[in-house]
Amino acid sequence: MAEPGGATVDKQVAGLRNRHIAMISLGGTIGAGLFVGSSAAIAATGPAVVLAYLLVGGLVVLVMRMLGEMVVADPGRGSFVEYIRAAHGDRLGFTAGWLYCFFWIVALGSEAIAGAILLRDWINLPVWLLSILIIAVLKAVNFAAPRIFGECEFWLSTIKVVSIVAFVVLSALYVGHVFGPGVAVTHNVFGHGGFFPYGSLAVMSIVPTIMFSMIGAEIATVAAAESPEPHKSIARVTRSLGLRVTLFYVMAISMILIVVPWSDVVGGQSPFVAAMDVMGVPGAGLMMRIVVLSAILSCLNSCLYITSRVLTELASRGDAPAILARRAASGAPRAAIAFSGIAGTLVAFSSILAPNTIFVFLLSCSGGVILVIYTLIVTAYIVSRNKARRTGREAGHYTLPLFPLCNYATLGGAGLVFLAMFFNADQRMTALASLATSLACYALGSFFIGRREARHAEPESWAKQKA
Repeated sequence: MAEPGGATVDKQVAGLRNRHIAMISLGGTIGAGLFVGSSAAIAATGPAVVLAYLLVGGLVVLVMRMLGEMVVADPGRGSFVEYIRAAHGDRLGFTAGWLYCFFWIVALGSEAIAGAILLRDWINLPVWLLSILIIAVLKAVNFAAPRIFGECEFWLSTIKVVSIVAFVVLSALYVGHVFGPGVAVTHNVFGHGGFFPYGSLAVMSIVPTIMFSMIGAEIATVAAAESPEPHKSIARVTRSLGLRVTLFYVMAISMILIVVPWSDVVGGQSPFVAAMDVMGVPGAGLMMRIVVLSAILSCLNSCLYITSRVLTELASRGDAPAILARRAASGAPRAAIAFSGIAGTLVAFSSILAPNTIFVFLLSCSGGVILVIYTLIVTAYIVSRNKARRTGREAGHYTLPLFPLCNYATLGGAGLVFLAMFFNADQRMTALASLATSLACYALGSFFIGRREARHAEPESWAKQKA
């Protein structure tokens, strides 16, 4: 298969396997936000946090279902960005692609710092140097063939998935009095202020925080493009991915709330460690540090992969410098990977040199853009399905029930998340900055695409005048 830049890649040799894609997509949504960040959600909401996870999970399930149906109906376009482009035009395609890259580049920098801080207890080096070393190592992994990346990500994701399954099983055995003194389930869940200790509004206010910890399922559409049968791989993953992710999160959080009184959970500390300490699991702290480190490395690995592939796609469309579209003989877009790594390193440095200004500004600007992306996916589905209906291709491809009410309900859910952010003083600036970033990106795209269209039109105008 010929790739931009002249390299030839055999997907059967260099591409990703189905097991890689399945684990990448599942593991991509499970990060440090679950293993550590969930403590803040539990402390701020109480047992009702489970409802917030269900709400967010439902949104992810619907978005992934819509995305999967678009890919099955019109296979071979590329990542989800190209389906947004097909439905809404080049300007929104440009906006979606660059917003998505910006989001993951900021995540790359912040996760690199988190990994460096975790490693500093074992390796006596400065945080800035450790963050550079982490990014450099993962860049080397991504520079290799896509299959090498897939293998590394498969095992990193496996550690996370196996850890959650083991935790849920162990907790169930403890609750069932198979070992240990057992636990008073009703007292732990309802005996510390009830199910809604902070009221029902607390559920909505914590939804944005949970949403940003559960994103990443859409990575499957990008990874599957480098498999031997892209449309089959995407269809297989998107059918059940959202439901699996929701079950993993809800089961893990539910077990924590059953084993540990929610009032004993401390924000910023792993609730998994707290639960394992109650159950008397030896070495719980060390085990969780290893799991969290694997989650951070997995996230960094995926950040480099996803940004480089979307940048390559943008470059092939003329929305990014042409050099980013080039691929090595292995199939890896090394220029795009290098660009992503450098940009992520600059973000990491900003968290050290200007943590309260530049870094906070970047986090605010990127914090809500994923909601914009999901909104564009849902509206692209509406446009695509209406087009298929007019052409008689709806049957057999689009099966989401209650269309378009289900889609409008999903859009309403995304809108409610933004409203919750506006009413939360801690997240209001993130909502405003994210919307401003989205509008600025759209304006920039309109400017560049408008100039490009004008340049293309000039020779034709000149030829007409001459004639």
